[in-house]
Amino acid sequence: MNTTQSDTSLRPSLDGAQVLILGGTGSLGQRLCRRIISDEIGHPAQVTILSRDEAKQHFMRLDFLHDERATDEVIYRDRLNRLRFVIGDVRDHTDLRRAVDRADVIFHAAALKQVPTCEYSGAAAVDTNIYGAINLCRAIRESGHTRKTVIGISTDKACKPVNLMGMTKAIQERILIQANLDSDWVDFLNVRYGNVMASRGSAIPFFIDLIRKGRPVTITDPEMTRFLMTLDQAVDLIFSAYRRAVRGETMLPVVPSARVKDMAAAISGKRNYPTEISGVRPGEKLHEILVSEEEVGRTTMLDDELVIQPILPELRTDRQLGTGPLPFSGEFSSSLNPLSFDELRALLTSHQLTTETAPVGEGIYK
Repeated sequence: MNTTQSDTSLRPSLDGAQVLILGGTGSLGQRLCRRIISDEIGHPAQVTILSRDEAKQHFMRLDFLHDERATDEVIYRDRLNRLRFVIGDVRDHTDLRRAVDRADVIFHAAALKQVPTCEYSGAAAVDTNIYGAINLCRAIRESGHTRKTVIGISTDKACKPVNLMGMTKAIQERILIQANLDSDWVDFLNVRYGNVMASRGSAIPFFIDLIRKGRPVTITDPEMTRFLMTLDQAVDLIFSAYRRAVRGETMLPVVPSARVKDMAAAISGKRNYPTEISGVRPGEKLHEILVSEEEVGRTTMLDDELVIQPILPELRTDRQLGTGPLPFSGEFSSSLNPLSFDELRALLTSHQLTTETAPVGEGIYK
């Protein structure tokens, strides 16, 4: 068998590494932290969580320490462990400058992510999603020439963006790609993925709650489609990018999609569950796109994942991925081959995301 790039890891494990997670108190950040601290891809010396949310850090600290009491002793013991919490904001260059000095691997998950929120708070979205990335790159350039890997977390809304959230994340992607030219001792990478099922603020837990109360499900448009993946699949993608992506590349998953109206039916188990049409919210797309027409020519398969070569030709490599043809022609849109009712029902059931299988209340969120 021929050995290809897909057979090898470009980077070592996290053994002995100083890991920094920006925005580590969000749904993704917490799952990423939990899997890193479990030594899944090596035994890091320390994992630092930087976020501006003191309350989330407090409960996350107690959760990880399996302690229900908030005492000085808990905080003291926390400092002796591998998990470290720092109050900071990616909008503040000084906060980032202190945090990146000691970091070997940085996962940039800090963002304003809600589409309507960004539409109504555009300046805050720009400050967090764009200037946060600028501050990160600047802080790294000023921190000295120690080898680092930075993985930016992006979204399908950054592909052919029509909403402000997607526009800011598209610019974030490009800022991190371009930073490779300014800091040749750092590998800047991106991952891009779609809707995470059962993450906080997502549609599926909201639908489950409405159905359990016997109320119609409010949907924006019956033909709207979304890509579907789990938090663990998102973390799998991040780990894969860390191991195998070349600097400047963007890694994406090949995941299924579904119609929003079918989600309500599959969650309830009733093909004709009643719905109410609320109309598309400010900035929402009817269909999401993971790979645009412009990017298709720079996209290849790496086993069961997609890799987009950087838009800057100076960063492209001649490595041959080519483990198979692309599973789409033209753009990769959520409107292509959405799951049937039975397929969607089986997927949601397997992840305990139907009214019969999902836990109650806050436990819905994964």
